[in-house]
Amino acid sequence: MKTLTSLYRCAERKGIQVLDFPLPQSASMSIEDGDQCYIGIDRAQIQTEADERTRLAHELGHCVTGSFYSRYTAVDCRQRHENRADKWAIRRLISAADLDAAVAAGYTEMWQLADFFGITEDLIKKAVCYYTHGNLATELYF
Repeated sequence: MKTLTSLYRCAERKGIQVLDFPLPQSASMSIEDGDQCYIGIDRAQIQTEADERTRLAHELGHCVTGSFYSRYTAVDCRQRHENRADKWAIRRLISAADLDAAVAAGYTEMWQLADFFGITEDLIKKAVCYYTHGNLATELYF
């Protein structure tokens, strides 16, 4: 399980600049400019450390996997890029073994697991789907 600090260090090691930037519509985003990747985070929109951690890991996932798209990209292709970023974030924040151990320890509600791992409920649902069913289709299971 990676801490928020370790995620910022990961960005630094990979040469990814994380900038404070007003993003009232989305709270975070990543962009690629040539060989450089940038992550913008609007701290005014971030409510909790779990939200910041989840968003930073997701945006790092876009940068590390090269999963970028533009407003002209087809919806199905956008979802593929979003899924790649989410899967990268899940693998970095929660291992299947750690998830199994948490459930065995009695953390069985999604909010409990999210709190335990310090991420959002949305991402823990995706993690459960990913490790249980091999996909991120939360709408099928929750």
